[in-house]
Amino acid sequence: MHGMKNRFSFALALSLLIALISGLTRPAGAQSPVKRPPIVGVAHIGIRTDNLELARKFYGGVLGYQEPFSYSEDGKLICTYFKVNDHQYIEVFPELTEPKMDRLSHISFETTDAEQLRAYLGSKGVKVPDQLDPMGDGNRGFEVHDPDGHVVEFFEYRPGSLHSRQFGKYLPATRVSQRIIHVGVVVQDRAAADHFYKDILGFKQTWYGGMTDKQTDWVDMRVPEGTDWLEYMLNVKDPDPQELGVMHHMALGVPSVKAGYQTTTARGYKSEEKPQIGRDGKWQFNMYDPNFTRVELMEPEPVEKPCCSPILK
Repeated sequence: MHGMKNRFSFALALSLLIALISGLTRPAGAQSPVKRPPIVGVAHIGIRTDNLELARKFYGGVLGYQEPFSYSEDGKLICTYFKVNDHQYIEVFPELTEPKMDRLSHISFETTDAEQLRAYLGSKGVKVPDQLDPMGDGNRGFEVHDPDGHVVEFFEYRPGSLHSRQFGKYLPATRVSQRIIHVGVVVQDRAAADHFYKDILGFKQTWYGGMTDKQTDWVDMRVPEGTDWLEYMLNVKDPDPQELGVMHHMALGVPSVKAGYQTTTARGYKSEEKPQIGRDGKWQFNMYDPNFTRVELMEPEPVEKPCCSPILK
């Protein structure tokens, strides 16, 4: 019994000594690393238009999405929302004022804890807001700029917000797709983008490919705690507005691209393009809204062997 007590006393003293040494060697003012909270998927994409009624005909009439609410400030419409599912929207801003203006407003990813993610990014040297101000829609979130200057929003759904009050509603059978599976943006410096999205945010490369087997034009980077991805659009030099609209795009997952093509053309969409199998081995069909923003219908699984690299799960 005395031996057990002595061993217990020795172990306790040793643990206290280790804790003391650890405290003495930690730099003054040092804090424990901030843990990154989950980033679970694409929350929305924000796009600009110069004709809201035509945009409504496309996103509502052709694609079949309902418009559950809009957001205004001082009586001025800021944006309107087309609901893809309870956690994903297409936000349309009637603020396209000149032909050369980028049609992309921003991209947004959902997180489970916006405040913790703000603190985490700040600890990694990313310029973040000093605090989270209340959002007009009742959710929590903040914006940063990625290395290419794109506005990237991180978004946390909150009880009582415009969005959460509509959970389970405005989900008609007319929707051509029930999920945004990726968004794409132009990337000029892949290494810089990787440092931001991969090293800091934890996105994971799942595929890369190009117009030829010897060139990489696209890189798919999956969110760390979900299945959606961001697509780097590489090798884009001095694009005109129409080409930039092709590059800054969204992809809607569908079980059948051919069925999606038939549905949208039956609703009046006219296209010179037809469904095709892309370099990633997946069926796809490119559509364009009235301001050239590309909306890609895509089957999630390849039907042919992808070029250039395997698709990682």
